[in-house]
Amino acid sequence: MAVVNRDPLTAPHRTRNDAFLAVGVAVLAVVFALLLDDGLPPGPPGWALLAGAHVPLVWRRSRPLLVLLVVAACVTAYHALDYNHAVPIPATLVALYTVAATGTVRRSLLTAVVVLGPTLVINTFTNPDGALELLRISGWVIAVLFVGVDARFYRQYVASIVERAERAERTREEEARRRVVEERLRIARDLHDLLAHSITLIGVRTSVAAHVLTADPDRLDRRAVAQALDDIAETCRTARGELRTTLEVLRADETSVSVGGEREWADEPGYGPSSGSGLGSPDGRGPLPGLDGLGALADAARVAGAEVELSVHADGVPPSVGAAAYRIVQEALTNAIRHGGREDLTVRVGLRAAGGTLRVTVTDDGAGQGVSGAVRYGVGHGRGGVGGAPGFGLVGMRERARSVGGTLDAGPGPAEGFEVTAQLPLPREEPS
Repeated sequence: MAVVNRDPLTAPHRTRNDAFLAVGVAVLAVVFALLLDDGLPPGPPGWALLAGAHVPLVWRRSRPLLVLLVVAACVTAYHALDYNHAVPIPATLVALYTVAATGTVRRSLLTAVVVLGPTLVINTFTNPDGALELLRISGWVIAVLFVGVDARFYRQYVASIVERAERAERTREEEARRRVVEERLRIARDLHDLLAHSITLIGVRTSVAAHVLTADPDRLDRRAVAQALDDIAETCRTARGELRTTLEVLRADETSVSVGGEREWADEPGYGPSSGSGLGSPDGRGPLPGLDGLGALADAARVAGAEVELSVHADGVPPSVGAAAYRIVQEALTNAIRHGGREDLTVRVGLRAAGGTLRVTVTDDGAGQGVSGAVRYGVGHGRGGVGGAPGFGLVGMRERARSVGGTLDAGPGPAEGFEVTAQLPLPREEPS
């Protein structure tokens, strides 16, 4: 089967193997000449013609038609001299098979016509009464050509199966690489959202503690300082918990599945709902929060000094959409606190599910009028266009929205401040 499946035109050592085959066929011809009695014993001219018919078989794969013509010429002259007719049959069959196995069906049919025509004409003159002999010769020629064509088709079929298997393997590898890239982007987004939010809150609370310490040293408000430090410690604990949750996906095996670009942990002991600030359970093993964590985000923003008005009118939101909405609100609150530019900052957060869409709106009344989203979220960290290192806030929020098939717009609010609006489609419920 390995010999049949291998392409005869590209097989290794084909000339050497064909030389061995030619020698084997020649030995078989000598055996037929010695043992069979189907005509005159070959004389010197007969042996010369037999040698001329067997030597070209060494190059049968590289020049199949030329080899067949040389073999046919020698065999025709051999039969015309009425030597033992069974002796050159093996060489003839090998040449016919090679033409059929290496060429097209059309070439095989033309070969059958070209070979059968002169053969039948010669046999008619040498043996006018041998109708059965004519049928036998025609049957052998057609059968050999059919076997060659069938072997060629089978080889093409096996090659197509191998090619499909290799293509499927390449597709699996490309899909695996694509999933790795998507997972890296997801982890990068999670880390950005987590660190930007937590570091901003820590910075604000540190500023509060510093202000309390320096405002009136003689009347130090120890309780306010302790509260600010406790808030910093709590933010560090929750940030550490969510950071651990995010990084665990790098070593998780089959305990999680990706849904809509977000990760939901399987129902296992220790993988319960998150608590506290909504940034993950204290042990760092919990699902990434969704809409149920918005209250904790609002509380954290209030501790940082902002007035947050939260309005949520959405039930039955899928986890993937809820996680995207949570991250968008988290990033918008972080940037509002960071760039609000006023002490009495008010942020209005609204989520409403209607018409198969979850609409997320985050509006603040800070110094956002006339400031583009690129300045506030992308290439600057100040509201007034003060340059800084490039950021990924707006890019990350838009990626969050696109991960669930939604859109996001960000820009100056209708009256003042800044507004972020996202439209996240909700999957339609299938009728039961």
